[in-house]
Parts: sequence; C-alpha cells; structure tokens
Amino acid sequence: MIALVKTDEEIDNCFSVVFELRPNLRQDTFRDYIRCLMAEGYQLAYKQENGKVVCVAGFRVSHNLFVGKNLYVDDLVTAETERSKGHGETMMNWLREFAISHECKAIHLDSGVQRFKAHKFYLNQGMDIVCHHFLQAL
Repeated sequence: MIALVKTDEEIDNCFSVVFELRPNLRQDTFRDYIRCLMAEGYQLAYKQENGKVVCVAGFRVSHNLFVGKNLYVDDLVTAETERSKGHGETMMNWLREFAISHECKAIHLDSGVQRFKAHKFYLNQGMDIVCHHFLQAL
C-alpha cells in the first residue's frame, strides 16, 4: 500500500529510508524540514511492508514552460535491503497514476550521474534522458 504522509509519525518513519539517498539530512530536523517543503507543495509518499517503510518518493506537481503541468520527483529511494523486490516499480506506477489523475503531461526527475543502477531502473520504467542538469554551489 502506498500512502501520502499526513502525520508527524509518518514523516519520522520515512527518515531512515530517505537518509539512504540524502545522508546530509539530520533526524532531529527532518520533520520540520519536510513540513517546510510541504508548505511549498512537496508531497511525500511511502510504501510499507510488514509495518516498515520500504520505499519513499518526494514529489511536487507544478507548471513550467518546458512541459506544462507536471509531476517532478525530488526524491525516490527504496531501502537498500528491499531493492529489486518491485517496490520502486510499484512506486513509479503509483506516481504515474497520481500524475495522470492530476492531469499532468509528464513525470520528470534528476538523477546523480554516478547512479547507474537508478538510471537503468528509470529507463526500464519508460523514461528517457532528455537533458543535462547544471548546478553552481553558492
């Protein structure tokens, strides 16, 4: 079952999985930071199995000139011990259905250049590599 985070407890339960993708995060500030992101339109979906969070996706629905109304996946991670068990595919299917039901024209995301297994997964999910993302740290 995939659900959208609503409670502080649900946010807290997602931390350990999100931390695997974003090790810069701190558990003591995670809840407040997620609430801040949520105030800006971020949503956090999670998949549980046997009472434990196994996959998490942070995303937002927005508009841009590139594709119009879209669903952007900020964060998508399956717990390392749960990978290759179909959780990521289940989450991608859920995100796709969410996007369609919200009349989005596309789903898109960025993935670190070193994440080859993730790239293979996204390509297997029917996604295409369509651009490069540039960043300048300030």
